[in-house]
Amino acid sequence: MKRAIEGLVCAVILGGSAHAAGAARLSPELQKLDVSLGRWVFHGTTRDAKSGRVGDFTWNEDCRWSPNSLYLECTFSNVWAGRAVESLVVDTYDTKDHEYWHYELYSSGEPGAHPFVSRMTIRGATWIEYGRNAVPGKRSGERIVYRWGPPGRVHVALESSKDGVHWHVDAQGDGTKR
Repeated sequence: MKRAIEGLVCAVILGGSAHAAGAARLSPELQKLDVSLGRWVFHGTTRDAKSGRVGDFTWNEDCRWSPNSLYLECTFSNVWAGRAVESLVVDTYDTKDHEYWHYELYSSGEPGAHPFVSRMTIRGATWIEYGRNAVPGKRSGERIVYRWGPPGRVHVALESSKDGVHWHVDAQGDGTKR
């Protein structure tokens, strides 16, 4: 896992982040990620399940294709209830395991030693990034659900579950393409 993340970081750093003219055409699977291209601003609310305290969040996201057209690279400058979080996201489709993957590396606001790596499904206009699995009675599961549309708009919900079946919204908001 560490080598895979190191390889992704090297590919992003060495490859630049502009989509090169004449770059390879996107596969049908990667074309599904194209909806996220560009600059997006998200605004939403969070709710702490234990305290019931409500907060706000703002995400500033900028996404573009890697020069080899295999990775969607996104930078995030987020503010979660007053706390800044900076990250680099790489989304891709793995042709060996036939799965979408989401990798998020943090430079501030979250522990850098624990990047967020998740399997992702795309069904129509809905993307789901699966975080940790629920273990009933021991720990909650996590996922992030994006619902794209109409064009230039997206709804996002961060959800948790005690059993992996019934999901509770912990934060939600809407994004607009700029």
